[in-house]
Amino acid sequence: MQRRNVILGLSLAAAVLASPFAAGVAHAQDSYPNKPIRLIVPFPPGGTTDIVGRLFADKLTKELGQTVVVENRGGAGGSIGSAFVASSAPDGYVLGIATVSTHGINPAIYHNLPFDAEKDFSPISNLAAVPNVMTVNPKVQAKSMADFVALAKKEPGKLTYASAGNGSVSHMMGEMFKMASGTDLMHVPYRGVGPALNDTLAGQVDVLFDNLPSSLPHIQQGALVALAVAAPQRVAALPNVPTFAEAGLAPVNDSSWFGLVAPAKVPAPILEKLHAAVVKVSAEDDVKKRLEGLGAAPVANTPAEFAQQIATEIAKNKRIAKEANVKID
Repeated sequence: MQRRNVILGLSLAAAVLASPFAAGVAHAQDSYPNKPIRLIVPFPPGGTTDIVGRLFADKLTKELGQTVVVENRGGAGGSIGSAFVASSAPDGYVLGIATVSTHGINPAIYHNLPFDAEKDFSPISNLAAVPNVMTVNPKVQAKSMADFVALAKKEPGKLTYASAGNGSVSHMMGEMFKMASGTDLMHVPYRGVGPALNDTLAGQVDVLFDNLPSSLPHIQQGALVALAVAAPQRVAALPNVPTFAEAGLAPVNDSSWFGLVAPAKVPAPILEKLHAAVVKVSAEDDVKKRLEGLGAAPVANTPAEFAQQIATEIAKNKRIAKEANVKID
């Protein structure tokens, strides 16, 4: 009887001690957000990741009633900024932009990545899908994908393709193209898409794999010839350019994506509030119009769907990295 009273007393004491904490946690979730939110963009200002991040930061500021402040933390292919998000407190006040690079390629090619792209984050939603494009300098005697593949097979290893660097989206896309088309192109890595684009325009290299937004003006001006886009359907701005799937190269037909993540273990009510805000913002006409101007489209899928996208992207890039022997120590 005495032992039972002791256990009962301890249980009551624990409940009394726990209840203020539980109430405090519940209050914090109910009042979220009650201070500014930091949005980590893991690349320098000016690129597609930064543009998408700032667009949604501005809109989420209005929707959530608290300022969403963009912080650019570039380096190591986006790994530095992503590691900062992963190690932040799981309270919803530090969010990050996840990309194909940070949450698809880097886990496949870096041996000592300071985070687990699947376990150390809470996926919220894929914000936007951005088509990729394969272009050639006009001096290349190929105006269609069939022409290009025939030319590349005729002279293996002679044609060159530029990328934004080893392990970049453009590099992995180029290697996937080689596998899917059965061609042999020489890889020429650059320190960023800007120099790669400039040398393709100048004819120093023959081919460029790129996000559509940075190449589109040059395609429209005739300075580059687009052979195919990686997108679910043809891009409105380039109605005569087929998708890779239409060109018989379906494995290359994956768009780039830019999503919103939080550290792992953020409470479900906070994640739900953030996801609901993303869905509402993505439906706004001016957001759709701004993304359309980038050749992009809003996605606003569920956290579970976005988590599956991340897992699929990692698996795909591990296959490419293994076959093409792409790795960064």
